[in-house]
Amino acid sequence: MNKKLLSAVMTSALCLVGCGEADPVDNGPGNTPNLSTSQGIMTFLEGKTLTMRGDDIPSHPNGFSEDVNFGASSQCYQSVTMSVQGGNFRVDSVPGTIEGAPNAGQTGTCNPDLPQNALSFTSTVVSIENVSADGECFDVAFTYPGFRQVGRGSFSADQRKLDLELFFEGGATGANCAAGGVGSASVQQVIQGNSVPFNGNAVQSYVISGG
Repeated sequence: MNKKLLSAVMTSALCLVGCGEADPVDNGPGNTPNLSTSQGIMTFLEGKTLTMRGDDIPSHPNGFSEDVNFGASSQCYQSVTMSVQGGNFRVDSVPGTIEGAPNAGQTGTCNPDLPQNALSFTSTVVSIENVSADGECFDVAFTYPGFRQVGRGSFSADQRKLDLELFFEGGATGANCAAGGVGSASVQQVIQGNSVPFNGNAVQSYVISGG
């Protein structure tokens, strides 16, 4: 692991990822959500819980391998829950343990079944732009105290899942809907000012419940 890259990642905050099985969304009779505008998306998500665990957690949250020890910014997770209130996202994450990599910069194996102390943080600004019909793709940015995540999102056809492909601000290019849909091979990772193709999976898949 390049020392400069490790140093940059160590200064980043932990990522958004989520947890768990959840009850299906019930919008009520005649209450089909409008996911074709930013306001419609936020109205739909208000009061809901977004959860992810297991296979829904990507191998490279925010573009960095879950198997690499990045110290406090390691990307190995057991689960995270996001709760939407007042237009902002409260994120409660439970880190897993990277086995076989006791020192920063080493590569081991992420074990989500060995949880560590939970972490919580809440967004201060959420920006959604360039929304396509039915929320098939939209650009999104989450601002938290001390860091910012940018990328693109997409709802499933039944509005029961939300996919978010996110990177730390400045860490990637091509992670927007103009470049392609969520998960498409359009992302270039920025490392020490140079752009290289991103070959990992950074798509976080959330189950939507409540509201």
